[in-house]
Amino acid sequence: MSGPLSHLTVIELAGIGPGPFACMLLADMGAKVIRIDRIPSGKLDGGDLEELMRNDGIVDRGRQSIAINTKDARGVEAVLRLARSADIFIEGFRPGVAEKLGLGPKDLQARNPKLIYGRMTGWGQTGPLAQAAGHDINYIALSGALHSMGAADRPPVPPLNLVGDYGGGGMLLVVGVLAAYAQAQHSGQGQIVDAAMADGAALLMAAQYGLMAKGFWHHGRESNFLDGAAHFYGTYECADGRYVSVGAIEPQFYAKLMQICEITDPHFHRQWEEREWPALRHKLATVFRTRTRDAWCELLEGSDACFAPVLSMAEAPSHPHNVARGTFATDGGVTQPTPAPRFDRTPSRVPRKAPHAGQHSTALLAESGFGPADIAALVAAGVVHDAGGAA
Repeated sequence: MSGPLSHLTVIELAGIGPGPFACMLLADMGAKVIRIDRIPSGKLDGGDLEELMRNDGIVDRGRQSIAINTKDARGVEAVLRLARSADIFIEGFRPGVAEKLGLGPKDLQARNPKLIYGRMTGWGQTGPLAQAAGHDINYIALSGALHSMGAADRPPVPPLNLVGDYGGGGMLLVVGVLAAYAQAQHSGQGQIVDAAMADGAALLMAAQYGLMAKGFWHHGRESNFLDGAAHFYGTYECADGRYVSVGAIEPQFYAKLMQICEITDPHFHRQWEEREWPALRHKLATVFRTRTRDAWCELLEGSDACFAPVLSMAEAPSHPHNVARGTFATDGGVTQPTPAPRFDRTPSRVPRKAPHAGQHSTALLAESGFGPADIAALVAAGVVHDAGGAA
């Protein structure tokens, strides 16, 4: 592995959503990520969300996998021994579940005092909702983020699972565990990182809460300059039914948009008069419907008009800018985003594809001090699943 974190070892208890995304980022940056998988049941149906969400080519890339029955004391001991030489441990259970398994912070830090123990939940480790089930949409609903998204005359629109799971969850967890690791290098002591998606989604709304404090942000959807109300910040349909995006907020960028689009109507001079936004949006929509998306790209792309075409997932990897930067890569017929951000001295590379559950069981047990006979006994007892022969 290459990357700035190639000196780190991370233990990941398999889960779904933000925990795996956080561990993908760590693996992308070179960390050795050991995933503790469940022993495969051999069944796949819609009732098993973890199996259904397992992304064997992208979000779970870059790992080594050992499949362990963590409800067996021998399996728990195997995890504890693996964690002795780890730097970071990540789990995404409801509060208290890891402790019941014997894999809570006290259990692991008794073996490894410098270990950083990252906990990824929706509501956090404390609070009246801590034990309640939920998903991304619920966590961003509580933060004020979901209420702010969508058209004024329609229900709030879920922004996929990007704000809770990934932005407010996985990315915040990565920041937290790396900050705690940096501190441990000075103190010699590990600590627990309590990362909650509800907290993270609220944190992502810092700018909007700041604007609201200044009286410059309204509670209603589609009534602010960043939520689709302003004509200069939004998406527009073109003559071919495809869309473009415009974000000409600053006066100089707005002027450039007007110039290139050959808009001379003096009404557009009233850019920041909110009561004029609906009429100006209607007029600008009429302008954009006069050409195809590609024709607008020829005129506006690369200018200071703050413009970009709205690309589908099928189109994005082929865009010249993404091609030039290597933003996407295709491996084995699977197109995926490449690691980000970029590092000049310790560059990251696209990690190997996700392993089969238990693909590295034997090797990882041997590294943690188990002898051949002990490993064979664990496999024979069904405590560990060995899929080392899997491709």
